[in-house]
Amino acid sequence: MVHRKIYAAVVLEFIFLFFATGIGKAQLKLPQYPDSLFSTYYHQRWSLFKALPKTEGDIIFIGNSITDGGEWGNLFDNIKVKNRGISGDITAGIINRLDEIVERKPAKVFLMIGVNDLARNISPDSVVKNILFIASYLRQETVSTKLYVQSVLPVNDIYGKFAGHTSKGVQIKIVNEQLKQNAGKYNYTFIDLHSAFCNTEGKLNTQFSNDGLHLKGEAYLLWKHLVFPYVYGLQQNPSLIPKPQSLQWNNGSFPIYLCKTIVVKEKTLQKEAVLLQQQLAQKGLHTSIKPNSGNEKIVIELNLAKIDAPEQPDEAYQLKVSNDKISITANTGHGIFNALQTLKQLMRDGSMINTCEITDWPAFPIRGYMVDVGRNFQSVKQLKQQIEVMAAYKLNIFHFHATEDIAWRMQSRRYPQLTAAKNMQRNAGKFYSIAEIKELINYCRERQITFLPEIDMPGHSAAFKRAMGVDMQSEKGVTICKNILTELCREFDVPYVHIGGDEVEITNKEFLPQMVDLLKSLGKTVVAWDPGGNLPEGTLMQMWVGNAKPKDKYPAIDSRHLYLNHFDPFDGVVATFNHQVCDTSVGGKDKLGAILCNWPDRKVEKEEDLINMNAVYPVMLSFAERCWQGGGWRNYLSDVGSPGNERYNAFVEFENRLLEHGSLYFKNLSFPYVRQSDIEWKLIGPFANKGKTETVFEPEAASFINTLQLKNYPSVFGGTIWLRHFWSPMIGSHLDNQQDSSTYYAVRKIWSNETGEKKFWIGFNNIGRANATDSPPAGEWDYKNSRVWVNGKLIPPPDWKHAGQKGSLETSLIDEGFEYRKPAKVYLQKGWNTILIKAPIGTFKGEWQNPVKWMFTFVEIMDN
Repeated sequence: MVHRKIYAAVVLEFIFLFFATGIGKAQLKLPQYPDSLFSTYYHQRWSLFKALPKTEGDIIFIGNSITDGGEWGNLFDNIKVKNRGISGDITAGIINRLDEIVERKPAKVFLMIGVNDLARNISPDSVVKNILFIASYLRQETVSTKLYVQSVLPVNDIYGKFAGHTSKGVQIKIVNEQLKQNAGKYNYTFIDLHSAFCNTEGKLNTQFSNDGLHLKGEAYLLWKHLVFPYVYGLQQNPSLIPKPQSLQWNNGSFPIYLCKTIVVKEKTLQKEAVLLQQQLAQKGLHTSIKPNSGNEKIVIELNLAKIDAPEQPDEAYQLKVSNDKISITANTGHGIFNALQTLKQLMRDGSMINTCEITDWPAFPIRGYMVDVGRNFQSVKQLKQQIEVMAAYKLNIFHFHATEDIAWRMQSRRYPQLTAAKNMQRNAGKFYSIAEIKELINYCRERQITFLPEIDMPGHSAAFKRAMGVDMQSEKGVTICKNILTELCREFDVPYVHIGGDEVEITNKEFLPQMVDLLKSLGKTVVAWDPGGNLPEGTLMQMWVGNAKPKDKYPAIDSRHLYLNHFDPFDGVVATFNHQVCDTSVGGKDKLGAILCNWPDRKVEKEEDLINMNAVYPVMLSFAERCWQGGGWRNYLSDVGSPGNERYNAFVEFENRLLEHGSLYFKNLSFPYVRQSDIEWKLIGPFANKGKTETVFEPEAASFINTLQLKNYPSVFGGTIWLRHFWSPMIGSHLDNQQDSSTYYAVRKIWSNETGEKKFWIGFNNIGRANATDSPPAGEWDYKNSRVWVNGKLIPPPDWKHAGQKGSLETSLIDEGFEYRKPAKVYLQKGWNTILIKAPIGTFKGEWQNPVKWMFTFVEIMDN
């Protein structure tokens, strides 16, 4: 009782001093409390906290015994999540040890405190004022730290324990309501946990506690589920990619951690049941597969039944999540597989799944991804990595471009000279054995993906000619090609074979028709490139040139401007999201879908560069969204649009989901993408430079920038801004009226909470991986005299490793692209910072190897 009186007096004195000074009017200082106010355990824990190493980016849970009881690092499987709870702690105790938190400058702080104060008969107002002081002091001392104030949990007097605490239900509600009301004013996020832990009487649910105050294990899993989005900066409901055709969120949650049984009545679904079992095991959850639920109340059911879907019913599914059951129903095993990919995203935190109802189907039957292993060999391990990602996002065609001028990569028993090292110009001796191809085919099939092998003929066949000594279109060459295709069909169980047919002079008009007839006789459906050679009706035509259009009697597959090697990360995600597959919203018998292609003509230094330099995964997810959802706007749009229009709003909604997937599922994979939809530039120009790109214009004067009224200039949005696309006018840009020999300036303001260096992606010429483009000159960003200033200070370009080097397809790119070199470090001042870009163009006339790209990128990147 003495300690309670002392504490009450100290708290009231402190509160008076705090509010007498006035928030924001004076520098807040921590009060000095006597050590005797706090328990021995308090000082033991506090001394440990102070002794622990200071690490960056921590996420700290701080509070009393309720926080202390949580194994937070284990719950989130994250060493950055730290426990700073002390049993018996009070608001004054938090204040007393606040410096230990502040010194660490954590990324996030999750605070729950107050029930012990109330138990000591401290008024709700006094408790709230102390918490507001904590919020204000954190904001003052570590402005970049995000504070999350969690509501005080409910209590229950049913157990007859902790009477001083469990009698404070009314006061707890008062505290919570005041904390909610003050969140905006004091710059914290309020998290209402109280409601989720209450029973129908408004008391702590007895399933969560055995003493009316402290929590059992189930309660911590619910707590984790509720704060999971805040810990990782996610949306409240899991973000699903591709977005289902019909999705309704309901109130409630399914406790996945309690599920021990997968119910499967149809034996044909055993494979899918095992897959689900494996997915749950990856979350540390162990289940049995049974034909019925028995006495189990918490189950997942897999069923085959008729699902009505307007498109692709074989891939359609329904997924219903209630408080005690997950029901998955589909017409086929493929539909069940698709549902399991969605379920995997729904159970993002491994504890609870928000209740929902989903009915889903794809807009297009073909949703593919192509790798060119002819020019640059990739290991089976890396190919499987990409196939895994494809499967997770419901892509279903793996297009394997196996032969090229550079090398022939597919083993032939009959013609072993095709894969002889002496006949390869890169990765000599590297090819795929028949056993490895079969392994890949099976690996795809297990993931509902069809393996599509391509032997390009009669073009792209210099490797064939080196090995066989004849041209494909010769009489002997025709015979050899037929033997190769026959061998392929006998060795590999695949429904489609791609024969290329592009970029070659057809001297033998019967060559391609003969190959098609042969493959048809062997039971295969034939795919070829469009434009290409003369092909019989019924051949599936894969469009690769921008002006190609679907043709009658030639079912179309769209790859127009879907080449990863021509994109930068921002452009790739946007353009793919905007794309209208086959110029239609929904597929049909002659408009089958699309294939995203990775064509890195240029030699790579290491195979990982084929992923890293082409932003494969963020663009693949954008592609998966568009092919599954359908819709889109037109064949190619490189800009995000502007706020208020439908296209911009749709992209922002998708981008939120994309960023969530990047942070959750690509931690150990390359995912070069950050938010760009909120980046606004003001364009100033044009200024005629008469071809002299070094010419200085008035925006470079400090007086101009200091008096600049940004609202007077047009806005463009995005991470990469195209003033003129290198495929203009076929492809539009952010700038409508493009004038040769002119200079534009772009301005934006960036806010920084504190002074110091920040990391940025900066670039002015994203070098495509399909061209022998020259490296930038020493001391310059590009050959156009582009410049960037931050607060009037010129930002120097990188110290290029290949400065000024003449481009060659045999010279690997190293640091030329912003997405695969170390970010630039730029010093920002606290408050607003002015970014000025100078983007001149001397001429629009370029060449294939050095296309003129009038563009710039300036984007801040955040460490995870």
